[in-house]
Amino acid sequence: MSTDILERGARIKEESRFLTDLMDEVERVVVGQRRLVERLVIGLLADGHVLLEGVPGLAKTLLVRTLAQAFDLGFHRIQFTPDLLPSDVTGTEIYNPADGTFSVRRGPVFANILLADEINRAPAKVQSALLEAMQERQVTIGEQTHLLPKPFFVLATQNPLEQQGTYPLPEAQLDRFLLKVLVDYPSKADEQKIVEQMARPRPRTEVRQVATGQQLERAMAMLDEVYVDDLVTGYIVDVVRATRDPASVGLDDLAPLVETGASPRASIALGLAGRAHAFLDGRAYVKGHDIKSVAHDVLRHRVLLSYEAEAREIPVEEVITRILDKIAVP
Repeated sequence: MSTDILERGARIKEESRFLTDLMDEVERVVVGQRRLVERLVIGLLADGHVLLEGVPGLAKTLLVRTLAQAFDLGFHRIQFTPDLLPSDVTGTEIYNPADGTFSVRRGPVFANILLADEINRAPAKVQSALLEAMQERQVTIGEQTHLLPKPFFVLATQNPLEQQGTYPLPEAQLDRFLLKVLVDYPSKADEQKIVEQMARPRPRTEVRQVATGQQLERAMAMLDEVYVDDLVTGYIVDVVRATRDPASVGLDDLAPLVETGASPRASIALGLAGRAHAFLDGRAYVKGHDIKSVAHDVLRHRVLLSYEAEAREIPVEEVITRILDKIAVP
């Protein structure tokens, strides 16, 4: 390994140390969700948005709020409802009768971390307004375009069980989420800790600020220094292309199950998430296993299954797992 990689590795290990303290502080409040916390941090490092999906009561909202409090970043929460208007998210123009002019009242989207709670409850117009913010990092109010603060992250939650009063997210918006993370139940030991900590009139949920926005921005800038070998890039492309044409890697039986595979944006997302995963591990180079580790979170919302797959009750997780098992890791 070259001296340059070793030197970069030492710098990255030093710069990434604060992230361990950050995750420890978050996990002190949100018990038993270490992997989920890591995925959120990967999203922040890669300057990407994250969609959390899980049944009610798994501390999704508490987790995002705790993460924001552990930083010194601006935080807003929007509870998405069917009667929400785009102006409730982006802001609106206010008429001043005294001088006959309009002034802009900025909405909650003007924050570093925006928690979009139950995002699939909002109608299409609200989703369109949020899509502009997610993709362009700007919003349009009246005839003026306003840049959002840097950094800007949307951390959204949705409930997979309840369908009444919900609106499926457009595929274009789903594709703007770097990761879709499934939130699972805690282990028995962790659940016991949760009960001991939270089942009291005033649970202890104070959060110490252990990281700054400047530290996060430095870490995001250093992500560019993480080396990705051609073999790893080839692996990324092979995995993504196999979601479009499983027969090309010998998985002929999967071909009728996939309606639409992942786009090149998924390849970009895999590369970014793999770099962030390596950075979190204190390494200056990406291994194939970094890519494999984040592949499900990057691809599960980008691969659309056919009616045949739905009829046979084959989940997208199984399709992705079989592709990953088939393609050799470099």
